[in-house]
Amino acid sequence: MRVCSLSSVKNRIVLGQPLAFSVRDTDRTLLLARGQVIADEEQLNALMRRGALVEVHELTEAVRQPGRPASAAYLRDRLPEEWNRGLQDVRNALSATPDRLADALDGATTLLMSLIDSSPEMALAQVVRQPESSGGHYGVTHSLHAATACHAAARYLGWGPEDQRLAFQAALTMNLGMLDLQARLSSQVSPLTSMQREAINDHPIRSVEMLDAAGITERDWLEAVLQHHETPDGRGYPHGISDIGELAEMLRYADVYTARLSSRANRPAMSAAQAGRELHQMAAQSPLAAALIKAFGIFPPGSLVRLASGEVGLVVRNGEKAHRPMVSALTNANGEPRQMPVLRDSSRDDHAVVALLPAHASPIRLSDERIATLIAGA
Repeated sequence: MRVCSLSSVKNRIVLGQPLAFSVRDTDRTLLLARGQVIADEEQLNALMRRGALVEVHELTEAVRQPGRPASAAYLRDRLPEEWNRGLQDVRNALSATPDRLADALDGATTLLMSLIDSSPEMALAQVVRQPESSGGHYGVTHSLHAATACHAAARYLGWGPEDQRLAFQAALTMNLGMLDLQARLSSQVSPLTSMQREAINDHPIRSVEMLDAAGITERDWLEAVLQHHETPDGRGYPHGISDIGELAEMLRYADVYTARLSSRANRPAMSAAQAGRELHQMAAQSPLAAALIKAFGIFPPGSLVRLASGEVGLVVRNGEKAHRPMVSALTNANGEPRQMPVLRDSSRDDHAVVALLPAHASPIRLSDERIATLIAGA
């Protein structure tokens, strides 16, 4: 029975409302069954003080509607809200004090992985459709995007659930020691200072120290974080070693790939196709890099494209071939917005993708809610 602390999922509790999961004591004794109520703040604080626990599998089920699989209506109405909540959970976890870091990471990971399981396409779209200026913390959003990319590659390779979770958590924390510096660098146009270079070089060591202080002892996790900037030729950092673990290699590729998908002060965002080409040139012989590229595809969900028919549409899922995705056509052949989008299979020549378009070229406003609706209906 895998558990996490009640305090790590506090933001998922509505006082006076039925619980979506049961609450257990430290010895796994049932304290509150699913559907019972935590009446007030005093009761909640008392449960947290005694170290109350929640079963991870119940949290996963709670993200879906109780007792039934996620429906299109559920994804349309709740998935964007849950993703926003997940990002906030990640933000809270990465800024948590050492005594709360491990539990907070566990809770955030459980929520995000259940969302990914509910809609892998929406997860990829969250990474691909990075806004030019979100007003958020670049270090936090990049950590989540890299973790999502790592998880996608691990799933593509057929890794088991525990290994997928480990990849997600390692990627989420690999830059823990330089989150604020990452945010500053995303808007900096001047060259790096000597102090910044030193901080960048040392951040894998600092990240491991922070994880160690939080009581995280998983050897593969810590090793991957420490080595995620090492390279096979020994020219990486912080130690210049060439014998690198598989997970560390995956973290490095996810870090590089997702960084290219976001804009910086000194360069625009790349498309997934361009980022994939650069990653392939960097690591042509690596099955891990290939898995990452293939998990996203040339036109990942969330990409805006023009079809041979003249229609403009949103990619809603990958097809059997990387360049042949399923597309929700938002316009007719004359470029006029449709009231009801039509699903197109771009493996047909008359609906083949002929151009990748920037997000601002959309003929209609594509909110997260709208994208979830299109993906859920595909």
